[in-house]
Amino acid sequence: MRAMNYRGPFRIRVDDKPMPEILHPQDAIVQVTRACICGSDLHLYHGMVPDTRVGSTFGHEFIGIVKELGTQVDNLQVGDKVLVPFNIACGKCVFCRSGLFSNCHESNSMATAVGGIFGYSHTAGGFDGGQAEYVRVPYANVGPTVIPADMDDEDALLLTDVVPTGYQAAEMAGIKKGDTVVIFGAGPIGIMAARCSWLFGAGRVIVIDHLEYRLDFVKKYAPCETYNFRSMEDPVLFVKHITDWLGADVCIDAVGSDACGNAMQTLTGKKLLLQAGSATALHWAINSVRKGGVVSIVGVYGPTDNLVPIGNVVNKGITIRANQTSVKRLLPKLIQHVQDKVITPKEIITHRFDLEDISDAYRIFSSKLDHCIKPVLIPSY
Repeated sequence: MRAMNYRGPFRIRVDDKPMPEILHPQDAIVQVTRACICGSDLHLYHGMVPDTRVGSTFGHEFIGIVKELGTQVDNLQVGDKVLVPFNIACGKCVFCRSGLFSNCHESNSMATAVGGIFGYSHTAGGFDGGQAEYVRVPYANVGPTVIPADMDDEDALLLTDVVPTGYQAAEMAGIKKGDTVVIFGAGPIGIMAARCSWLFGAGRVIVIDHLEYRLDFVKKYAPCETYNFRSMEDPVLFVKHITDWLGADVCIDAVGSDACGNAMQTLTGKKLLLQAGSATALHWAINSVRKGGVVSIVGVYGPTDNLVPIGNVVNKGITIRANQTSVKRLLPKLIQHVQDKVITPKEIITHRFDLEDISDAYRIFSSKLDHCIKPVLIPSY
């Protein structure tokens, strides 16, 4: 089969790789029909995630058709069209039973924090991902969800990560009616977090980024107030200025380790890799939120240390909530929202590439070219 092949930072290509096989009675083999490139895939591409091994296939956002099933899979049938959550979860451990599917205790033997994730380095279990023609899906009775007949494939595709992550960002923030919400980052997750913040009763939604085309997009899609931090002397001071000098009720970090905007964080976190990425957006969130406010973190950071102003967290009485998104827990509600047109996920897709053109797709997305918001890969069989 044809699949993405990681050869080192900024070096990827499509190669012939062995077809995946059923390795456990609870496995399924899925023929991929659509896959996304995620902003967090760029952390891998840029060499910022530990133990990203040469030969890996990325891709944790994909849909496809069930082609083969293990003998213990009874929730699916060959031929089913499924969306596959990016989390790999057993469904039976103490954390899965609590709804924390992203923290499954069985699916990732490489770590005790995060559960397994498709195509996201050996720190997330070492599973190959869906930027390929076929993928092995473990615990197939748990994760894969049959796509409703009346749902567009590309709406379903964004239910594997983007929509649930934006929704959980707002959910974890505990938004109350009338709250002012500031979101750092206008990538796909920040865009969806802005849209979903209104569902929880926000009275004001503000998005901060440095790319005008992304700010223009979220202003129309959410809608919301938008500001370019390049035009500010100090983003924290700016947020306080527009919130009666109190700070926002809620701040959401939808950026993670690739954040721009602070020279020291960029040098230590992105150039020298002395910490787990640039924590610029997290600093701004902590320092911009009001006393007693909430900081919600869905931006991805690596499993090593970061320079974080924990003293400000304590002295301001801030609540911090963070996690990888438990997609399966949220799917029933979000499928209904999509069917009711409350959320229209496919509208954020701006680019579609043949799987064979994956190098160009990563280059365009990584370099912020051609006003790319969300790229989709389509295998050509």
